Amino acid sequence: MLRKILIAILLFTSTLSFAQYPGYALLTDQAAFKDPFMTASKKMVSLQSDFIQEKNLSMLSEKIVSKGKFWFKRDNMVRMEYEQPFQYIMVLNKGNIYIRDGQRENKVSAKSNKLFQQINQIMIDCTNGSALDNPNFDSKIFEGKTGFLIELTPRSKTLKDLFQHINIVIDKKDYTASEINMNEPGGDNTIIHFTNKQLNTNLPDALFAIH
Repeated sequence: MLRKILIAILLFTSTLSFAQYPGYALLTDQAAFKDPFMTASKKMVSLQSDFIQEKNLSMLSEKIVSKGKFWFKRDNMVRMEYEQPFQYIMVLNKGNIYIRDGQRENKVSAKSNKLFQQINQIMIDCTNGSALDNPNFDSKIFEGKTGFLIELTPRSKTLKDLFQHINIVIDKKDYTASEINMNEPGGDNTIIHFTNKQLNTNLPDALFAIH
């Protein structure tokens, strides 16, 4: 279940910049990104968007595509709702995680498990602008024409078993995440694209209620 939650939420190497990430170059002056990134993040109270998730499995020639909607609200409230090809809901609310998969429901306290705490932090970091401050990852920043790419490499063995690295693409227009790419050690990866983003709309707390 942990892997499924990680795939659902993460609903934000060396200097091989052009070889590894075509169109991006390693940013030597990180303050040029960090300062406007943090300023924009502090101004963001809420975010809602559509998303498309692509799951690439090494054993399959075709990727698995899912679509749905995403909501974020300060402080630490996230809702990710898959609509196609199946219905699946994940709600993260201040340290508690609620999952509804068809008729099955699960409630988990992130405080009860160190890995869940890390999952909780990854999701919040990807959304509220603190991705560069997570002590569980080493980070590098690359700059492209229309956005920045943050590469997060896990430090702990627990996260290394799940991810080789996590890449977050930040749009230069509003400094929000437009793509999250989770790369697994075995070669599989999950990419989530965020589209039709709306910032600072009025989102009711009921949307993030843990049932």
